[in-house]
Amino acid sequence: MTKPTVGVIGAGTIGRSVAHALAVTGHRVLLVDTAQEILDDALAKVRRELRFARLLGADAAQDDAGALARITPTVSLAPLAEADFVIENSTEDWEVKRAVYRELEAACRPGVVFAANTSCVPVAKLAAETARPELVLGMHFMNPVPHKPVVEVIRGALTADSTVERAEQLLAGMGKSGVLVNDSPGFVSNRVLMLAVNEAAFLVQEGVAGPAEVDRIFTSCFGHPMGMLATADLIGIDTVLLSIEMLEQSFADPKYRPCPLLKEMVAKGHLGKKSGQGFFSYA
Repeated sequence: MTKPTVGVIGAGTIGRSVAHALAVTGHRVLLVDTAQEILDDALAKVRRELRFARLLGADAAQDDAGALARITPTVSLAPLAEADFVIENSTEDWEVKRAVYRELEAACRPGVVFAANTSCVPVAKLAAETARPELVLGMHFMNPVPHKPVVEVIRGALTADSTVERAEQLLAGMGKSGVLVNDSPGFVSNRVLMLAVNEAAFLVQEGVAGPAEVDRIFTSCFGHPMGMLATADLIGIDTVLLSIEMLEQSFADPKYRPCPLLKEMVAKGHLGKKSGQGFFSYA
């Protein structure tokens, strides 16, 4: 059976990771971003990650060159006319996403599913920017995408059952499964995780404990594979801050007040793993 051609919007950390996971499972990928240098950097990182996976004992039959060849980088939305399914990974900024969905509506054929890989923006809000709300849902991939077997799938108020089925079929073709939840800002994962990360940042700011000590409580005492602050570094401190601000705005609840330390880190460019410095150093 022929696998669908998938448009991936955004070639940042999560977008290129989604493209990587699709390509190694035999999907043709149309990877879209605003600048060629961003796309070149994304492909270089996918190439490096494929090589690293091989060193760690990935399937020897995996065709790295073939996987890379299945990713078509483009700064134009025109190639999306060939897409059967689109996964959007643009910045967690409402005005940016709003513009993206309007452009996708014009570029894609009728019947193409739009999946929002968003941390906190409600699916219904994104669907309202299109003429196909029944074909819009959320697919919240966790980083690093190739190594995470489960995806949070979010059903919007108008999402059709057939759209959920198509999303589940795509995930099955990637060797993954989905956990279906209903639409709400932050959904399940980030409504809980961002509060925990924010509180962990307050602990560091207040001098209760350093980042290593905070994370060790969770890894050693609770058995978490990664601490809250290392997770924040992996996601990106800028993305974490935008997500918390969006939760605060959506719920109008002071419990989501962003920790000032997060704002300070973003202002300094200490964005986590992608910048080389966050709560921890990645030099």
